[in-house]
Amino acid sequence: MRENARLSSRLRGAVTGDVMADAASRARYATDASIYQMVPEAVVVPRSVEDIEATMAIAREEGTPILPRGGGTSQCGQTVNRAIVLDNTRHLNRILDIDAENLTARVQPGLVLDELNRALKPHGLWFPVDPSTASRCTLGGMAANNSSGGKSLRYGIMRDNVRAISALLPDGTKAQFNRDDPAPGSYADLVSDMRALGRREADEIAARFPTVQRRVGGYNIDVLTGADVNMAHLLVGSEGSLAYFTELELSLAPLQGEKVIGVCHFPTFYAAMEAAQHLVTLMPQAVELIDDTMIALGREIPLFRKTIEAFVEGDPAALLLVEFAQGSAAANAAKLAELAQLMGDHGFAFTGAGDRWGGVVPVTDTALQNAIAEYRKAGLNVMMSMKEAGKPISFVEDCAVALPDLADYTQGVTEIFARHGTKGTWYAHASVGCLHVRPVLNMRQDKDVKTMRAIAEECFDLVKRYKGSHSGEHGDGIARSEFHEKMFGARIVSAFEAVKSRFDPDGLMNPGKIVQAPALDDRRVFRYGPDYAVPEFETALDWSAWPGAGGGFQGAVEMCNNNGACRKLKGGVMCPSFRATRNERDTTRGRANTLRFAISGQMPGGLTSDAMNDTLKYCVSCKGCRRECPTGVDMARMKIEVLAARRKQRGMTLADKMVGYLPHYAPTAAKFAWLINLRNRIGLVRKLTERITGISHRRAVPVWSSNPFRDDEAQEANPDVLLFADVFNRYFEPENLGAAVRVLRAAGLRVAVARDGSGRALDCGRTLLAVGCVEEARAEVARVIDATAAAVAKGIPLVGLEPSSILTFRDEALGLCPGPEAEALAQSALTFEEFLVQRANLPLKSLNKTIYVHGHCHQKAHDAVTPLLDLLNRIPQAEVSLIESGCCGMAGAFGYAPDTIDISLKMANLDLFPALAAAPEVAVVVANGTSCRHQIADGTPRRAMHLARLLDQVIDD
Repeated sequence: MRENARLSSRLRGAVTGDVMADAASRARYATDASIYQMVPEAVVVPRSVEDIEATMAIAREEGTPILPRGGGTSQCGQTVNRAIVLDNTRHLNRILDIDAENLTARVQPGLVLDELNRALKPHGLWFPVDPSTASRCTLGGMAANNSSGGKSLRYGIMRDNVRAISALLPDGTKAQFNRDDPAPGSYADLVSDMRALGRREADEIAARFPTVQRRVGGYNIDVLTGADVNMAHLLVGSEGSLAYFTELELSLAPLQGEKVIGVCHFPTFYAAMEAAQHLVTLMPQAVELIDDTMIALGREIPLFRKTIEAFVEGDPAALLLVEFAQGSAAANAAKLAELAQLMGDHGFAFTGAGDRWGGVVPVTDTALQNAIAEYRKAGLNVMMSMKEAGKPISFVEDCAVALPDLADYTQGVTEIFARHGTKGTWYAHASVGCLHVRPVLNMRQDKDVKTMRAIAEECFDLVKRYKGSHSGEHGDGIARSEFHEKMFGARIVSAFEAVKSRFDPDGLMNPGKIVQAPALDDRRVFRYGPDYAVPEFETALDWSAWPGAGGGFQGAVEMCNNNGACRKLKGGVMCPSFRATRNERDTTRGRANTLRFAISGQMPGGLTSDAMNDTLKYCVSCKGCRRECPTGVDMARMKIEVLAARRKQRGMTLADKMVGYLPHYAPTAAKFAWLINLRNRIGLVRKLTERITGISHRRAVPVWSSNPFRDDEAQEANPDVLLFADVFNRYFEPENLGAAVRVLRAAGLRVAVARDGSGRALDCGRTLLAVGCVEEARAEVARVIDATAAAVAKGIPLVGLEPSSILTFRDEALGLCPGPEAEALAQSALTFEEFLVQRANLPLKSLNKTIYVHGHCHQKAHDAVTPLLDLLNRIPQAEVSLIESGCCGMAGAFGYAPDTIDISLKMANLDLFPALAAAPEVAVVVANGTSCRHQIADGTPRRAMHLARLLDQVIDD
């Protein structure tokens, strides 16, 4: 990946946005959510349309293609090319106008769909094309791909909802594509030529184009055949191959009112497919499929397990989620009754057996509906959560057929898969006959690549037999473009080529898409090409749950399928640094791609390189990805491996030692607390020690206690609970541990602090892991396992106050000391609130205040925030409010470092600080994370407290 120095130099001199030509940056833009990979020549992040014009001018002169890019979530390879990639998402993401009266909006191409809908909600409006990637897909990308979604039965697809597109033609001409007759000029000539093509090919189009709603293959030349031609619709679905979109005018719709879902259960997959044509007669707005494999995979993912338990009855072979939004609760209830009647008329009942078992589970609760929607949207990625080397591969997944043919078509595809020794998982849009299915194949093996080719040929023949569309939602890209002649015939393909040639005679715009594409199975453009290999290397943690080199580390890294869920800007935790920077480098996906290039020799320096270190610099190890990444990429754990490798090669800085060995020197430091604490009060000392300590002079560090917590403060015989006294609460806020002991005793429990008799406090190893000291951390965890083994065997839980410490035993400890002893400890380790909500009946006094709760990231990753809320809700008269925020941004030492403090504060200012600013002055703020409390104290007038101290105050004596 040698940098094109001349090209990058010219680009840097011509644009105001960032230009990235280093190996790591180009690696991060080399893939999308498909099986394909092409390393770009350079990456430009334009700040303005003028930057785009300048880049395109240089590209013309250099003979280098252009690739406009949004969220990079394409399934078929649309957004990979050996080109200059222009990332629209960081700057060209504004809403230009909302016209609520005329139901239109004008937006820039890099605007994310969910961001538009958040802005539209106060107007009572939304944009009704709803793909599953709404949290990260951009409007420009949706138009380029002709996207659709679950509600296309009612609202249509992207082509039906785009009114106009402003674009730059490859020669630099600015044009407004719409229904208007253009003024004389080069654009008018283009329009005239396209209309002439439409007239010339009208009969062939009528004969060859499938009549199903979900046809997005090829160019939309059918729009050129009528009297009312909207030229914007020709650009929709063109995959960046005709022009560069700079502005879009969209049609809006009134927000949906109250809705309900009828979850139809079926004993066989065929029965579900056969029923779809009957269910749509009830006029639902969506009918979505989930098969039994999807259900089983979802049950294995903590994020979705509870949701599935709430709406799935028994073990169905398939579910159809039938959604109604009739405008009132009564009308919705009537529709659910009709649905139940219809299912009964077709012989399905939960009291039935065999082929007659089935029925409807009604879902009227809004929270559960939203949870089901999130699960359904994650469908593709749930499929990709398989840990084996083979993965469900996208290439025939969104063919569309008419509903009467759906059951036979899906059975035919299943038979094709079986003949080739594989199987597929089905889900998605039964209402429009567009079902996603991916056979499980290993793209590193020639035999599976040949199998992919054979399956594609046979499946597309089957689609053609049923007069369906081979491309029903995810576009053409590399995966389907070569099959246009099979599906449309040579004359239509010639017409497609004529369109491309007329718009882009020099092949500047994303060449090789829709026309003149590489073969589906050309391994030279695969992510795992013929030369792809990862040599064996030593790792520090246990990765044996995954396949591949490094004891499975390779397989864990390659779990990232580039779906881009880590690019969401609201909701959950993942990925806080990206939300602050909007830089692809700072996504879980960007880090995983860089890791993959590093371990496979595609990036100089490998794991220990400065480029790899810079890539992980803003990863705060929040573990949001551990829970929220649909394919289970745990970047916090992977970062430990990189830190360990780098430390082994390069050693440690003084700042690293201060962080890592904190538990070792803390007893001595506490004796000089008065002296060390002077640092916070003397500005000159702050500045002088910044470089040495790695702590920004702008930060006050936690205040050392001169009277730290001692193990002998709670050492009762025959304890009911072992208290894990972490280093942070022990030496900085011992009052929290004291309060915890009093609360536990008030609950009638005997308490003993966990210790091993060595005279040195037990430690979880968290600070050591933060600087890559894996062996030392392993020793600390082993000490805890040994010290608590007898109590754990008796069923006595280990309870801790600091989430990042106690939850280490449920996470990293299993990779440090794999085996039954660590697993037993993991099952026994509980946060303070988890233990109390299960085991204790506390006598609590009234507290007539609002309690605002900020959950620690690790609590969120382990679904441990709910117990905290449940416990607080037991306080009489208290009103509990969860702050909807991501990471606080402090994240241990991250928020203290001079080169990361600004990002730390930016993270806090996204959600946490504004929520606290809006809270009543008398409100109580609870934050169980030490880092969280210090971030709040540093950045706001508030002071947060640990749950233990609040409970201690409201214990009814």
